[in-house]
Amino acid sequence: MTVADADVEAQPLLAENGKPADPASEEIAIASAVDGPAPDAVVPTTTESTPLLHPSQTAGWVPKSDNDPPPGVRVNPEDLPGYIPPEEQRRRLIWWIVFWLAFGGLTTACVVLAIVKGGAKFDFMGSLKKAIGGGVSGAAAMVIQVLTLMPLRTIMNFQYRFGGTMFSSSAELWREGKFPRYYAGLTAALFQGPIARFADTFANVGILALLSSNPVLAKLPSPAKTAFASVAGALFRMILVPIDTVKTTMQTQGASGMGILRDRIKAYGIGTLWYGAIATAVASFVGSFPWFATYNWLSEALPPATEVVPKLLRQAFIGFVASVVSDTVSNSLRVLKTYRQVNQSKISYYQAAARIVRGDGWRSLFLRGLGTRILANGLQGIMFSVLWKLFQDLYVLSLSVPGLDGR
Repeated sequence: MTVADADVEAQPLLAENGKPADPASEEIAIASAVDGPAPDAVVPTTTESTPLLHPSQTAGWVPKSDNDPPPGVRVNPEDLPGYIPPEEQRRRLIWWIVFWLAFGGLTTACVVLAIVKGGAKFDFMGSLKKAIGGGVSGAAAMVIQVLTLMPLRTIMNFQYRFGGTMFSSSAELWREGKFPRYYAGLTAALFQGPIARFADTFANVGILALLSSNPVLAKLPSPAKTAFASVAGALFRMILVPIDTVKTTMQTQGASGMGILRDRIKAYGIGTLWYGAIATAVASFVGSFPWFATYNWLSEALPPATEVVPKLLRQAFIGFVASVVSDTVSNSLRVLKTYRQVNQSKISYYQAAARIVRGDGWRSLFLRGLGTRILANGLQGIMFSVLWKLFQDLYVLSLSVPGLDGR
């Protein structure tokens, strides 16, 4: 190689204004071009345009289960895999609305026709009054639970998406935003939690009262009655999935959660807000049915208490046992629902399960975040069981005592 060729190789050492760079550096570059790098020399692998820190280093967190961006890192919506053009998004949205309107109308018509043609007698007004009392009591109890148990819920959802233990996830959330980070998505939670609990308790109390008012259906076993209520509650929860998506995305992705969600809507359309809806309905039924089945069975099996303290302890025990049974059965569905719901790019349930199993094994699919969930739902079950019964008794008292019901 000639000196002229070496000068060409040394051109990157010229400054942007065309002036020569440091002479010593220039001599080293020419020598390297002519003779090759010294045996012990360290050949640089970066340039001026290379960041000083790798993106994973700047993020401070590397997910255990896959190679997706860390929490809070956004990318161009058009660069997301499976990007859908706006015209196709609008076409799919129209068909989606038409299908569900037709399905909902047909289902409602079939139910009404079956009730009318069946000739069965139901106490609709009495059932509605009981359902409203149970639903309002459940919603009021849920507001208190959201405010007190939100940090545990945030840790749990963070575990569902990124893995880790309860303590490591808690430490990472604290590093991201101190105490307020645990309450990311609080506004959405205050809407979603009480409304969802109202639907669950409204369906449970209302359906049970409706079935009990019929001489034939009143003879059904308690689990069979609970199944009807669980199906109704699960279907209603599908309507609330967008609120849950906003809440869970902010819990897992932090301050950038809403931006990431907007990017996903741009890439895949408004339907992305319902990602995880099927798993939500199935998990709601799979979780709600064991909870209310256990709750209703223990309520009938355990002798009733008359004094205040034994009565509250009885309700607390029933609520805790019901929560443990429910969580153990439905945890894997919750993991897949959360993963698909908050993932930055479109991902199927199968792909989500494959990533989790590939990264952390089958055990993680079924047990990820389960300890945190049992703790959170155990406390919630105790609080809900006690508060729900307390508020329900107050509601009944307001109807029986003149002046307390506003009349």
